[in-house]
Amino acid sequence: MKKRVRSAPTSSGVAVSCRNLWKVFGAKPQRVIAELEAGRSKGQVLADTGHVVAVRNVSFDVKAGETFVVMGLSGSGKSTLLRCIPRLIEPTQGQILIDGQEVEGMDQRDLRDLRRHKLSMVFQHFGLFPHRRVLDNVAYGLEIQGVPKAKRYARAREVLAMVNLEGWENHYPGQLSGGMQQRVGLARALAVDPAILLFDEPFSALDPLIRREMQDELLDLEVRMGKTMIFITHDFAEAIKLGDRIAIMKDGEFVQVDTPERVVLHPATPYVAEFTQDVPKSKVLTARTIMRAIEGRPLGGTPVAA
Repeated sequence: MKKRVRSAPTSSGVAVSCRNLWKVFGAKPQRVIAELEAGRSKGQVLADTGHVVAVRNVSFDVKAGETFVVMGLSGSGKSTLLRCIPRLIEPTQGQILIDGQEVEGMDQRDLRDLRRHKLSMVFQHFGLFPHRRVLDNVAYGLEIQGVPKAKRYARAREVLAMVNLEGWENHYPGQLSGGMQQRVGLARALAVDPAILLFDEPFSALDPLIRREMQDELLDLEVRMGKTMIFITHDFAEAIKLGDRIAIMKDGEFVQVDTPERVVLHPATPYVAEFTQDVPKSKVLTARTIMRAIEGRPLGGTPVAA
C-alpha cells in the first residue's frame, strides 16, 4: 500500500464516489475480469474457473446528506459492495473516493483513521458486546479514539436519548429486545459523529412492526442530523420509503439508479418492473412527498450512470 493518501478532484457536494468497481473472489481475478469484458457470462466464468463475481464494474456517486439505497435480492452483491467502500473487503479493481480521498491508496493508519472518524457501519446482527453495558457499547468507538470517560459517557447518553433509550444505560444487550438492540447499534454508530453511515440490512431481522418503527426513526434522524447514508436492503418497500435515490442491483451490477418515483413510474428493465408492479403509484408519490416535505427537497432527480 502507498504510504500517503492522495486527494483527487471531486464534484462539489459528493461524499462517496465509486468508479468501475469490481470484486471477484478467486485466485486469478484479473484474468476473469478480462474474460467478462470480452463477453463471457458470469455463469460461464463460475463453471469454468470457480471464481465468483460479486461486484461487476459498478460506478455511482452519493451526495453529501443523501440517503442512497442499494436494493437487491440475496446474492446480488450489495453487501459485498458496501464492505468494499471502507475496505472491509478489498476490491479487485476500481476507484473509491470519500470526500475526494482515494480509499484504495490508504495505508493501514489512514484506513483506521477513516473508519474511526469519517464513517460508521450498522450491521444486521447488531454486533454488540454482550458483556458490556449499553452505555459502554455506545461509547466504544469513542473509547478506542482515546476520548476521556466522562466525555464519552456524556456523548453516549446524548445519542441514547436520540434513539429513545434513556434509562437503559446500565442494562446489558441480552436484556433488550431486538429492536432495542438495533437502537443501541445505531447509537454506537452515531456517537462518533461520522459524516457517513453505512447500513447493511439493519432491520431485516426485526418483526414487521418494529422494523417500520425503526425506519421512521431513521427518517427522523436523517432530517435532524443530515448524515450521508448508504443503506442496503432486499426489501423494495423499505427502499422506496428511505431512499433519496435507489440503485437496483442484479448479478453484481446496477440495472437502474434513480429516484423512488422514477423507478416506480419508469422501470428501466423487466427485472425492475417486477418489483414495482405491486406498488400503487399514488401511494409512493404521496408517501415520499410527506416524508421529504419537511426538508424542502425536490422530488425530481438525475439518474446516475452505472
